[in-house]
Amino acid sequence: MLNDIREVLVSEQEIEDIVDRIAAEINEDYKGKNLLLVCILKGSVCFMSDLMKKITLPCAIDFMVAKSYYACTESKGEIKIYKDLDIDIQDYDVLLIEDIYDSGRTLNLLVNKLKERNPRSIECCSLLDKPDRRDPNITMQLKYVGKNVPDEFVVGYGLDYDEAYRNLPFVGVLKREVYDK
Repeated sequence: MLNDIREVLVSEQEIEDIVDRIAAEINEDYKGKNLLLVCILKGSVCFMSDLMKKITLPCAIDFMVAKSYYACTESKGEIKIYKDLDIDIQDYDVLLIEDIYDSGRTLNLLVNKLKERNPRSIECCSLLDKPDRRDPNITMQLKYVGKNVPDEFVVGYGLDYDEAYRNLPFVGVLKREVYDK
């Protein structure tokens, strides 16, 4: 796997620092609130797992599965929800946890669907932000951002290419020859 990585964009130490920083902000911002962390599977599982260990407030967790990539390196614009929430979110302050904010279409769709369920509040957190890929029609903003990254196809720390590379402890750029086969 390591031979397939062109460069490391976010090191293990940098990820740890990002998690610490964002958790501290969440701990401050959600005091006295009814926090529900929603992990957008599968890519966000590493980030949410590390993040929730650093959150010192009471919180509930739930999971959603939404896909837009399907064994390719660019979103096709079609988003499907494969797993919905188990919890009624009406009494919660919902924080969606995402791995990467790319075009923005998936997260925008999820936020709009979840707003219909009348949560107390809904915000978004993403480990990575790729602003150069944003759909110009998406105006939604993230409340918490780990790091901006360039328009490269990245893997590791939960992010994958065709279900591989998720277990890398860092975020790296996948060599083009790996996915141009």
